[in-house]
Amino acid sequence: MDDGIVDISGKDITRRECTARGKIVLKRSTIEEIKKKNIKKGDPIEAAKISGILAVKNTPYVIPETHNIPLESVKFHFDIQEECISVSCTVKTTYRTGVEIEAIHGVMISLLTLWDMVKYLEKDSDGQYPSTKIMEISVVEKKKEFI
Repeated sequence: MDDGIVDISGKDITRRECTARGKIVLKRSTIEEIKKKNIKKGDPIEAAKISGILAVKNTPYVIPETHNIPLESVKFHFDIQEECISVSCTVKTTYRTGVEIEAIHGVMISLLTLWDMVKYLEKDSDGQYPSTKIMEISVVEKKKEFI
């Protein structure tokens, strides 16, 4: 077994793009407070976007076997529905390895930030979260173009 990060020096440089998506299930009343911009800690969507971008940029410092890749673009999209918020993250690079882990990491941290921003509204009388769920995190599209 080899030690250290996988050697990608022999791989061709290609344009790569990946989109990951996930969602957080919240109470309808919490969603309404988000829409009214009435959350104590501030705007959860903006906070989730910023934390997601930071997560993407810092992936190699959290996931030890990932490469430090030059990022060309990081985009987030938030879809507020009646009982959930869907988050998608698209990451682009031109490099020797893909950006799937970065996109997934961005989605996961954005969702966790949303939870943190509204947790006081989600708790029941026992301090539990009976209906709050982070789910359906997946890679929805991956592109690779040889140059």
